[in-house]
Amino acid sequence: MGWSAFVVALIVVCAVAPLLNLVVPEGSVFHMSDYAVALVGKIMCYAICALAMDLIWGYTGILSLGHGLFFALGGYAMGMYLMRQIGRDGNYKSDLPDFMVFLDWKTLPWHWTFSDSFLATLVLIVVVPGVVAFVFGYFAFRSRIKGVYFSIITQAMTFAAMLLFFRNETGFGGNNGFTDFKRILGIAIATPSMRMAIFVLTGLTLLGFYLFARWLVASKFGRVLQAIRDAETRVMFSGYNPIGYKLAIWTLSAVMCGVAGALYVPQVGIINPGEMSPANSIEIAIWTAVGGRASLIGPIVGAFLVNGAKSWLTVTAPEYWLYFLGALFIAVTLFLPNGVVGLVKKLWGKKA
Repeated sequence: MGWSAFVVALIVVCAVAPLLNLVVPEGSVFHMSDYAVALVGKIMCYAICALAMDLIWGYTGILSLGHGLFFALGGYAMGMYLMRQIGRDGNYKSDLPDFMVFLDWKTLPWHWTFSDSFLATLVLIVVVPGVVAFVFGYFAFRSRIKGVYFSIITQAMTFAAMLLFFRNETGFGGNNGFTDFKRILGIAIATPSMRMAIFVLTGLTLLGFYLFARWLVASKFGRVLQAIRDAETRVMFSGYNPIGYKLAIWTLSAVMCGVAGALYVPQVGIINPGEMSPANSIEIAIWTAVGGRASLIGPIVGAFLVNGAKSWLTVTAPEYWLYFLGALFIAVTLFLPNGVVGLVKKLWGKKA
């Protein structure tokens, strides 16, 4: 059943969605609008983050409230490339991004050196979140920081980074961030074919990460992670060093979030420090909890359920959205400890 669902998802992403958007006429009831393409593409990026959270929280027992930072770092790396792709089509007709011209900058900062190269950008999308996560995790895990204390310092790290990126002198666009993207690889982003290409790439990335995660948790490495989650002291007495395992999965989950952020930016059209807000990182944990931890498919389902509800409620009843989100998290914690997927498995087992 699992593989059947995977094949169906692959067909929907690669064939059904492109046909409904590009081939079916707009007047048809079966037409998939550009808005729907952007919305589903955005939620698939969120689902990658939720899957990354499941690896670090569901399978390793480490609750991170700072994964929004890694998501934003990947987004900023892609955003810098997209800003350079604007060229002289900006408002000030300069080779520099518009916000730099407005701030009277004469040259690009040093950290923009490779921003005009797509290949270098792909490397930075992986390396920057990975290095930040590795350095942070190295000191945190060696200091044996665990539980709620680790969650608090990850949230503090994210909040500090957000304040840093809000400053204009850092060269990241201040509170406005990056926007007004026009091209990627010389092709206009606004064209339906390019938007659909990014949509398909996002779907394939999500499915690829899901397959990789399934292989990982079933391997010896994954079994050690689950042992660390359940009884870290016993793992140490068995001759394993938990620090290396925790550091590896922590860095991997950060890289996954960075890739998700890079795919998110061209579809949404903006990246700013608000993506680093502690609330965004908390939402990633909520998606994972609602769908069901330690299930892999659960966080993906949770991301779609919560963000689908968010898209609907923020239009119909925006003042009640945050109340709904808080009530949902409390209800899941009290009555559905294994999430929606856990409930479905339980009901399915009773029927069988």
